[in-house]
Amino acid sequence: MSDRIQCCFERYEKKYLLTDEQLEKVSAGIQAYVHPDEFGTYSICNIYYDTDNFQLIRASLEKPVYKEKLRMRSYGVPTDESRVFVELKKKYDGVVYKRRTVMAAADAVAYLRDGVLPEDENQICHEIDWFMQSYRPTAKVFIAYDRTAFAGRDDPELRITFDRNLRWRDTALDLRAGDYGAPLLPPEQTLMEIKIPGAAPTWLAHLLSECGVFATSFSKYGACYKQNLLGRGICDKPQTLQIAAVRVCA
Repeated sequence: MSDRIQCCFERYEKKYLLTDEQLEKVSAGIQAYVHPDEFGTYSICNIYYDTDNFQLIRASLEKPVYKEKLRMRSYGVPTDESRVFVELKKKYDGVVYKRRTVMAAADAVAYLRDGVLPEDENQICHEIDWFMQSYRPTAKVFIAYDRTAFAGRDDPELRITFDRNLRWRDTALDLRAGDYGAPLLPPEQTLMEIKIPGAAPTWLAHLLSECGVFATSFSKYGACYKQNLLGRGICDKPQTLQIAAVRVCA
């Protein structure tokens, strides 16, 4: 993992489910405008946190103007000392805000599972503390995938990612336990995400139209919940999430 760690993001994110044929066409069409991510293809592992009755994901699936989630993320399978991210991801009025802090995997587990505060608690940790006190979430599901990423040649803030082999489990909810899991998408489907601070460039809009590719509402955790976890927990109506002030870093 690079030492250049970005901890605050503010951007639009659009998602597309591609067939193998669409993937081939889009991959060929973007080559003149993007270059590969410095890490090539890599695995991303996540633990998602929620309440006992899955309040957070149930509220999110109702498509409110504001929604939020908490997850722990690693790039590859970490050891106790490996760096992982503890992330708050919020979406308000179509804009995604992500704030994350980095710590050793063992410390992150002690923090989120046992309430042991990190030694270097920063502002983002204070926001995570508030989230934990408000919802009392616990680890609910593991989701991993293999990502190939590209950045714009002229606009490095443009990122296009392709995620394959999405997999999940609801046991061994520890990133250090491995990245195995049951399939979440059919093998012939790829999830493409376009991440950009503003409007997509004209060339990209034309390419997607030519390939018959259209944005879709898709959440990895949401899909996992609907396909595999729906009906678990208490079946009361999820409360509306309180809209908190979204802090943005330069």
